[in-house]
Amino acid sequence: MSKIAFLFSGQGSQYAGMGKSFYESNERARQLMDKANEILPFNIKELCFEDAEKRLNETTYTQPAIFVVSQMALSLLEEAGVKPDVLAGFSLGEYSALCAAGVFDFNAGVSLVADRGALMGAVTNGKMAAILGLDKEKAEALCQEASDKGIVDVANLNCPGQIVIGGTVEAIDYACEIAKNYGAKRAIVLPVSGPFHTSLLQETAKDFGELLESKEINEPQIPLVLNVLGDYYRSDRDLRELMVSQMATSVEWEKSIRQMMDAGVDTFIEIGPGKTLSGFVKKINRQAKVLNVEDMDSLQKTLNELSA
Repeated sequence: MSKIAFLFSGQGSQYAGMGKSFYESNERARQLMDKANEILPFNIKELCFEDAEKRLNETTYTQPAIFVVSQMALSLLEEAGVKPDVLAGFSLGEYSALCAAGVFDFNAGVSLVADRGALMGAVTNGKMAAILGLDKEKAEALCQEASDKGIVDVANLNCPGQIVIGGTVEAIDYACEIAKNYGAKRAIVLPVSGPFHTSLLQETAKDFGELLESKEINEPQIPLVLNVLGDYYRSDRDLRELMVSQMATSVEWEKSIRQMMDAGVDTFIEIGPGKTLSGFVKKINRQAKVLNVEDMDSLQKTLNELSA
């Protein structure tokens, strides 16, 4: 029996026009976008569809925008009767997964993700770079040497041969300079505003934790694989604590996908803008069935594939 995982897109996958075909074609999706517009202090619909003010790439706006579009896509899959055996999301996408699992409802999720985006958007004391062609051990050794110049940590373990590091500007620049000495093929500085998933976000994570104390957090109703663990969440763990530490801890994405595969998952549906996660899954296992839902066309293709 085929097992399905829903994977939710992270920051960096956003583009102007995302969610528009859902809004124009489906009443339930339209209601979600309109509700988010009531909750947020800015026009999320204009931001996602037009982005006339060019704010979509600013973390404060990016995070709620991707969350809302991902929930619209999810609602259409649910309406079509597609059910997941497990949920996971990349970085910000983990909040879409938590919402899908019933940890909080849509309205609470919009507010929470907006608060998270605002906190993370205020962090501008560093940068991130993708290092291609290194394994975890070599990437850690690279970070160790570059730490002479400042703070630098492994931030995302995406898939074989693709690891992202983050830290202070000087340390990341130096790491990129010396990466080839460790066997890296390339080092690419990423267009993000801060050093996410590194120790430089510990204070921000603490602030987020204080904010989270007043929020209602429920136990997940669907199995979840979390970034911090690279494994299935179990109820003996403190979910709030894991949500807080995620901000300043490495995203164990490759490990997460392998855990799901080991548990029998053979079909992965990426939900939300872009196909970044689909590419990671294919690099981890070429045999995996990978589908995506980011607009009405891709939804129809995915439903056709699932019913074939």
